[in-house]
Amino acid sequence: MRISVDDAVVAAFPDFEIRLVTATGVRNREVWPHLDAELAELEGLVESGRFAAPTEDEEAISSWFAAFRSFGTNPRRMRPSVYALLRRLAGSGRLPRITPAVDAYNLVSIRHRVPAGAFDLAKLPGPIEIRLARAGDSFTPLGEPDSVEQPRPGEVVYAAGSEVLTRHWNYRDSERTKVDEDSTAIVFVLERVAASRALTKAVAAAGEELAELVAPFAEQVSVRSLTPQSPAAELAG
Repeated sequence: MRISVDDAVVAAFPDFEIRLVTATGVRNREVWPHLDAELAELEGLVESGRFAAPTEDEEAISSWFAAFRSFGTNPRRMRPSVYALLRRLAGSGRLPRITPAVDAYNLVSIRHRVPAGAFDLAKLPGPIEIRLARAGDSFTPLGEPDSVEQPRPGEVVYAAGSEVLTRHWNYRDSERTKVDEDSTAIVFVLERVAASRALTKAVAAAGEELAELVAPFAEQVSVRSLTPQSPAAELAG
C-alpha cells in the first residue's frame, strides 16, 4: 500500500512532516492495561488543575490555524483535530474510550500536541494520496454511514482515488476506513505543518511513544516519515 503527498501540497506546505506508524497483527479487542493507566493519569491532571488548556496562539495550534485558513477553511468552525481533542479534555476532564488503538493515538496527540489519526489498511480502496480536493470526490463522515458529502475543491484531504478519507486535512475522518475492534493492520499518522525545533521534536517523540504503546499488542510495528524531500512511502499491510 502506497501513501504519497501531491506536489501541490508539498509546494503549499514546504515544512510539513507526516510521521507514519504502521502496525500489523494488532490485537485491538484486548485490554491494554498500560494504556488505561496512562489515560487515567492524564485525566487526573485535569482534575487536579495541572493540565494546560489549549490556546490559539501556541505554535502547535496556530500553525494549523494558518494552514486551514490558507486553503479556505475557518479553523474556529472546523477545528484541527488536536485543538478539538485538547478542548474536549479541558472541558470534560475525560477522553473518549473507543478502541485501544484509537485511544493510544488520542493519548499521544494530547501529550505532544500534534494531530493524530489512523486508517484500517484492510478497508482502503487503493493507495492513499494527500492532495487538494477536486470535483467528483465523495466523503462519508465518521458516525454517519448513510451520508455523503462533496468536499470543497482546494481543501487538503487524504484520499484513495475519489474516496476522501479525511476532510479539511485532519478535521474529520471517514466512516469507511475507521479503526474498530476488528482492525488488525493499521497506519497511524502524526502531523506538523511548521518546522520549528519544538514541533519537529514533538512529532518525533509522538511517533516513538505511539510505537511503544502499540508494540506489545502487535506482531510488527514500523515508523517512517513523509517530508518534502521524501513525499512517498510503501506501507506493509
